[in-house]
Amino acid sequence: MTLCDWCSYSLSTGSRDYGGYILALSLGLSSVLKSFLDTQYTFHLSKLKLKLRSSIMSLIYGKCLSVSLAERSKFSEGEIQTFMSVDADRIVNLCNSFHDMWSLPLQIGIALYLLYTQVKFAFLSGIAITILLIPVNKWIANVIAKATKSMMEQKDERIRMTAEILTHIRTLKMYGWELLFGSWLMNTRSEEVKYLSTRKYLDSWCVFFWATTPTLFSLFTFGLYTLMGHQLDAATVFTCVALFNNLISPLNSFPWVINGLIDAAISSRRLCKYLSCFEQETNMEQPSNCSVFSCSNKQNELQDAAVVIHDASCTWSSSDQKEIDVVVDPVNLLIPKGLLVAVVGEVGSGKSSLLNLILGETRLINGSVYRNGSIVYVPQVAWIFSGTVRDNILFGREYDPRRYSEVLRACSLDFDISRMMGGDMAFVGEKGFNLSGGQRARLALARAVYHDAEIYLLDDILSAVDAHVGCSILHNAILGPPMNQQTRILCTHNIQAISAADLVIVMDKGHVQWVGNPIDFTFPSDVAFSTIDEVSSCSEVQQQDKRSNISSEIQQKTSEGDVICTPDENQGTDESEARKEGKVEVIVYKGYAVFAGWFITVLTCFSAVLMQASRNGNDMWLSYWVDTSGRNQKPYSTTFYLAILSLFCLANSLLTLVRAFAFAFGGLRAAVKVHDRLLEKLMSAPISFFDLNPTGRIINRLSSDLYTIDDSLPFILNILLANFVGLLGIAVVLSYVQVMFLFLLMPFWYIYRKLQLYYRSTSRELRRLDSVSRSPIYASFTETLDGSSTIRGFKSEDLFLLKFNKHLMTYQRTSYSEVIASLWLSLRLQLLAAFIVSFIAVMAVIGSHEYLPINLGTPGLVGLALSYAAPIVSLLGSFLTSFTETEKEMVSVERILQYMDVPHEEDVGGYPLHPQWPHQGEINFVNVTLKYKLQLPPALCGVSFTIAGGTQVGIIGRTGAGKSSILNALFRLYPTCGGSIMVDGVNIAGVSVRYLRSSFAVVPQAPFLFEGSIRKNLDPLQENMDFEIWNVLEKCHIKEEVEAAGGLDVQLKGSGTAFSVGQKQLLCLARALLKSCKVLCLDECTANVDTETTSKLQKTLATKCQGTTVITIAHRISTVMNMDNILILDRGFLVEQGNPRILLEDQSSIFFSFAKASRM
Repeated sequence: MTLCDWCSYSLSTGSRDYGGYILALSLGLSSVLKSFLDTQYTFHLSKLKLKLRSSIMSLIYGKCLSVSLAERSKFSEGEIQTFMSVDADRIVNLCNSFHDMWSLPLQIGIALYLLYTQVKFAFLSGIAITILLIPVNKWIANVIAKATKSMMEQKDERIRMTAEILTHIRTLKMYGWELLFGSWLMNTRSEEVKYLSTRKYLDSWCVFFWATTPTLFSLFTFGLYTLMGHQLDAATVFTCVALFNNLISPLNSFPWVINGLIDAAISSRRLCKYLSCFEQETNMEQPSNCSVFSCSNKQNELQDAAVVIHDASCTWSSSDQKEIDVVVDPVNLLIPKGLLVAVVGEVGSGKSSLLNLILGETRLINGSVYRNGSIVYVPQVAWIFSGTVRDNILFGREYDPRRYSEVLRACSLDFDISRMMGGDMAFVGEKGFNLSGGQRARLALARAVYHDAEIYLLDDILSAVDAHVGCSILHNAILGPPMNQQTRILCTHNIQAISAADLVIVMDKGHVQWVGNPIDFTFPSDVAFSTIDEVSSCSEVQQQDKRSNISSEIQQKTSEGDVICTPDENQGTDESEARKEGKVEVIVYKGYAVFAGWFITVLTCFSAVLMQASRNGNDMWLSYWVDTSGRNQKPYSTTFYLAILSLFCLANSLLTLVRAFAFAFGGLRAAVKVHDRLLEKLMSAPISFFDLNPTGRIINRLSSDLYTIDDSLPFILNILLANFVGLLGIAVVLSYVQVMFLFLLMPFWYIYRKLQLYYRSTSRELRRLDSVSRSPIYASFTETLDGSSTIRGFKSEDLFLLKFNKHLMTYQRTSYSEVIASLWLSLRLQLLAAFIVSFIAVMAVIGSHEYLPINLGTPGLVGLALSYAAPIVSLLGSFLTSFTETEKEMVSVERILQYMDVPHEEDVGGYPLHPQWPHQGEINFVNVTLKYKLQLPPALCGVSFTIAGGTQVGIIGRTGAGKSSILNALFRLYPTCGGSIMVDGVNIAGVSVRYLRSSFAVVPQAPFLFEGSIRKNLDPLQENMDFEIWNVLEKCHIKEEVEAAGGLDVQLKGSGTAFSVGQKQLLCLARALLKSCKVLCLDECTANVDTETTSKLQKTLATKCQGTTVITIAHRISTVMNMDNILILDRGFLVEQGNPRILLEDQSSIFFSFAKASRM
């Protein structure tokens, strides 16, 4: 309205007073007021969004800590991680969309009313266009909503598959399946991109409709106005032009607001479903829940009982699942306090499910469970989190040096820790990647022992350690002073532990088959030993003379000073996430342009410039129309003016369409190529890369950063381009209309450049800090998903929630600083733009005085200049904001490009190999030395041995002795520092790593099953017929369980949670046997299998693998007794080798001491 008054003033022919100056200054002051109000609104809205985002993240994390594994099974890990990385952001963006939903229609309504005051009912022609677009946009919004929902489902699946691949990348590389799994992931990504494409192209139509609306509005409004007999004047036209410009932002923003509301609604529904899950039962310590003890004469028994289970049945199915698979049938148990209870049974008999029933992780269908006392839990697969060794043991408890040392000795960790760089302050990576399986198991046990609980739930912890260490743990920890007064419920196949137990529970297919004294327990017929000797063998081992170097080292007592370090000592390697500093380099922008395609990039920019030129031409033609209509000369006909105006509108519409679709195509192409290239680099990265980079950190790249490239970056780039060409058009028009503007341009550009340089240097680092501060959030969340049952078992939910909230606080501080810096710049730019508006208006007033020799143009041009100067306030701030936001979003591209430079494994074979290589399976190690890191001691030290083709060889040794390192060297997971490895006379250093690994079969220490059918798990390359698969399953003694589960086509969920760990190992063994390779490597594949099944499997291997070289890493001495040869390792050295039966006869041999410890 002020602009209208000023234009009317400039057209008046009366005397000139100070009214023009007042109006000119009013234009500037209104801009200043708007700047302060906008800044305050954005500040408070940003604070609200920051609080809301942190609250949602904390809620999601807290729910993860309180929901049992059974209830959580309704969601995949990918879905839960998407809640944190994507859905939280979409719900937070509702804050913007909510306020825009009421403010944008209000802005549009006010602008339309002001148009009515200028052109009366002529504005209805423009309204008609808007009304016609409403059903079109409604249809588009519905399609976008459906596409978004489908896209999020595919995104969940992709992130789940990504997490699955990254979690088991070591196993996948040993199988040589990384490219296969990568192709499956890319297929899922293709489905996601299909729905993303639907969104983007529909968004392009929205952009086209709303971007061309102001131009069409102008054409139809002025056309109808003139056809109604009115004459255009500068005041009317350029007031309307300014109003049309004010309509651009709300009209263009409306589709994004609708999309934002749709996204927020979909994400809210998804998140509500997760947050409404039933939480774990917390009152299992209340005896009132145990109806069996309702009678008064039972109260004394209740007080003396540690665990009471009455008619309890449980399932791993969630509350939403209609089909319930009962894993433990009605069970009645009373376990007195202070006893060692051994839970035994065949593979899949329900031992672990019984512990989880007591723990509360399964869903209780019937009956009740009562726990009398504090409880801790050690799972079958040890859970280790990123931190120091001491952090993992203390688990939030206060440090007691005396008890701490006792626990280390009891769990046989003192010797291992003394060899670590930094002692107990050595950093343990995610999942304890730099520890052996036995060390991880003992570290988890030490954590439990240190907590001094009343009830210990120990799930097959002895299977991960060798005979000596197992005997030591049993004698010093489980039966020793740290635990002998507590109730210990131990799932085990260990004969010594069963014999030493006070009570034995035999499980069979989910039922308690027998409960009694170990003396009355009938051991499997194939286990030849004396139970009395078993019980006493531990003490014999502790007392025996040191017959060899390895025996003495096992019994070595390291002083406390060698094991325990102060926090400022060398703590090993904590690989924090690296971040770049300084401005985002041009190569990052170039990299994104390359991904999008140079042709599309140039086409988009060129069409945007021409689009703006056509719009400026439209306004210049209006200015010419106004000036020629007001002169005495004969003007052109109205039809001619409208025809030219229509041509400009048509050109603007076509160019807008080209720009919108070119941008969508380029953004989609970049998103696809970035993901595919990143995945390709990750799949070919060496294992050492994954050792140094936690899974959560990499997932952050493939979820949050990739989401930025999919959605946020193209969006902000589009705004940046529109703002840039808009400013360029304004600068050209203002320079043409008022030459004086050129004199202002230089000092203005200098101030503007200084401001943005000062701000950009800060904002870049703040965005990098923001991205880096997010990674610990995702890494902590991923770790917690894996170890939630352990955390709940230790009642440490508050500790981990506190740690997570500390990560959130760090993230909040960086994000808050980022918001404040952005608003600091925005306010100064808007004030600078307000000065420009005032300058142009004042100069126009000065030029309107007839007594001055200055003429700044016709009224039409002056009105055009002011209508163009008015939006500078918002456009200039928007340009720099979008530019800095683009630079911030480009940090995601920068972070992903960092992974593009990851070194890859050499996969080029130098030797021409026979198609059947290896055809004999002869393996020869010659002085092989292996280091996992340069600063660490060697894992293998000059190891030399020969394995004849077709023989079976066992590798034994203390945990951490280097057994698994033999396989790591053979599969080239880590480069050797010296020596050579020959297979059938070929140096494997010259063989393609993928060909090498695919030529071997392996059963890893940690069994790996992925989501998919059992058939797909066993034979992902589809190389075997069904009858062959069933035949191998039968030989591996897992056929009945697969048939009971539903056959080969049954879909496994949650990495095969339907099967026990032992059953998973048998399925992995079947997978290896189906490959029919000449070299078969077994890394403790029967550790979690009962002795009877182990014996049967040994017979299967003896018959099925005739002519195959079998390398078995074992802790059970009975596993290697029938092998052709054994290798004994200690501290990376090969200390003994030979036939096990010959070595057993030599009482001075190291193998004899191992056999003595296991009572062979």
